[in-house]
Amino acid sequence: MSPRPRSDPQRRIRELLAFLYGPRAGRRAWEALAPRLEAFRRRLRPVAEPLPLSEKDAFLIAYGDQLRAPDEPPLQTLQRFLERWVDDALSGLHLLPFFPYSSDEGFAIVDYKSVRPELGSWRDVEALARRYKLMVDVVLNHVSSRHPWVEGFRRGEAPYRDYFIVVESDAEAVNADWSQVVRPRTTPLFTSIKTVDGERRVWTTFGPDQIDLNYRNPQVLLEMLDVMLFYVEKGARVLRLDAVAYLWKEPGTPCVHLLQTHALVKLFRAVLDGVAPGVLLITETNVPHRENVSYFGEGDEAHLVYNFALPPLVLHAFQTGSARKLTQWAEALLKDVPEGCAFFNFLASHDGIGLLPARGLLSEEEIEALVRRTQEHGGLVSYRSAPRGEEPYELNITLYDALNDPHSPSSDDERDVRRFLAAHAIMLSLAGVPALYFHSLVGSRNCHECARKTGHPRAINRERLSIRKLEAELSDDASRRGRVLRGLLRLLRARRRHPAFHPLGKQRVLSVEEGAFALLREAPDGRDPEKLLVLVDVSGRPRTLRVDATELPSGAGGWRDALDGDGTFPVQNGRLIVPLGGYQVRWLVPCGGLNQSIRMGMQTYKKP
Repeated sequence: MSPRPRSDPQRRIRELLAFLYGPRAGRRAWEALAPRLEAFRRRLRPVAEPLPLSEKDAFLIAYGDQLRAPDEPPLQTLQRFLERWVDDALSGLHLLPFFPYSSDEGFAIVDYKSVRPELGSWRDVEALARRYKLMVDVVLNHVSSRHPWVEGFRRGEAPYRDYFIVVESDAEAVNADWSQVVRPRTTPLFTSIKTVDGERRVWTTFGPDQIDLNYRNPQVLLEMLDVMLFYVEKGARVLRLDAVAYLWKEPGTPCVHLLQTHALVKLFRAVLDGVAPGVLLITETNVPHRENVSYFGEGDEAHLVYNFALPPLVLHAFQTGSARKLTQWAEALLKDVPEGCAFFNFLASHDGIGLLPARGLLSEEEIEALVRRTQEHGGLVSYRSAPRGEEPYELNITLYDALNDPHSPSSDDERDVRRFLAAHAIMLSLAGVPALYFHSLVGSRNCHECARKTGHPRAINRERLSIRKLEAELSDDASRRGRVLRGLLRLLRARRRHPAFHPLGKQRVLSVEEGAFALLREAPDGRDPEKLLVLVDVSGRPRTLRVDATELPSGAGGWRDALDGDGTFPVQNGRLIVPLGGYQVRWLVPCGGLNQSIRMGMQTYKKP
């Protein structure tokens, strides 16, 4: 995965600092930053350039205390579980915030540079980083109300007096015109806190315990660059820029996706290009698709961008039994991706399924249908403030229950597992880098008690698990969890052995029946044996697909199944004829292209 060459990073950094802060202040910021970068360069262990990402890469998203065992730090428990049950099927780990925090499951950080003692130590984090490509959250929009910088602000100490955005009164807020600010929450935009100078009103995008940082102050930027590079020294190979869209605030604007915000992302990229060129940036912007992909820039911002539109579109396809909307969106997907960049594809995460990314892709009626189905399946819905009042923002539900009704008297576990695996097969087939959430990997259902106990809707999909109980379920061949894990590992291992699934490979969406999704993948070098045809049924009804052979590579007289190895499918009268069962997945290669690596991928997974 090679980013296209860029101009001298130092020059780019100086230009961006001048844009953000003006020539004089920008020069002073560079004079403060340059020796820090040089010192970092001298300390840094060698990092490969660029970080190789290929069809062999897939990430897991997990909390540090996702699994619990008696008398063992949870980070060690997590590593032990992955080594036993997952092995090489996953290459990367997004370890969700493992720092001391005050709220929001780790995203209200009290100390950026410490590991929560109850999880383990930096030694445990570094051990994971030696085994997996480690993704670490850079929570750079805000800090906890208990962060030392906030305490310094309360005491009126330099330099912390200018680390936060202060609005002294309602009148000032009105005069400054913050009326257009885009809100991801329903909580107040400003929160009053006590200081030595009396009550001060500070900006709180995500709630009163998460106080926004003031990037108009170059010192704040320098502080956060220190944090980013510290994580790189500790083994991070991917830096996830959390809530990055909200960084810069400007009166009279929506305060989201501003030019200054994009300049900051370009600057972070230039810094990494200069001193850690093997480290990737990924932006987390849960917003409409067109705004989301803007964080690729011209190939000079994020290397990876979360594919936020994918989860609601896949959920819609399986809810309606129609892949039409998913197909229409996917047809033009890669035109938004600059050379050397890729989507980070996922269906579930520690957060819910965002609805903003679906706006403009699904109708209001279709979005409302997703909301209703979530509630019918025992899920919850989070809301945000919008100009027309509160509107649904996020579906809070495990992916397994989003796809399968836990209350249905006609529920069929075997069929439900097939549906769940088919949804993941679509995600794993698309160009980009795939990621699975831990609770998807093991087929978890809603934790209603978690949501009741915490009062937070997202907790329904954040249950911490006993490793003893989980491993007992996984060892049962007939259990839901066991069948889900084995099915996903089978897909992951087959995927990693075919060059057509390279993140930068080509893809072409094919027109087939409405109840199926079809995709032609091609390795970056374009050789015919390295092409792969993806067929997935989303309707649950058996069918025979007739794929127009003019849309397939020339000269392929037939195709073989690279996933199940259960037959050869001929081209007859200009069409490839393929039977497809309900929720069946087929990954087909041209006859003659079923090499040894693919045969290895078809081997049956055996539990440890």
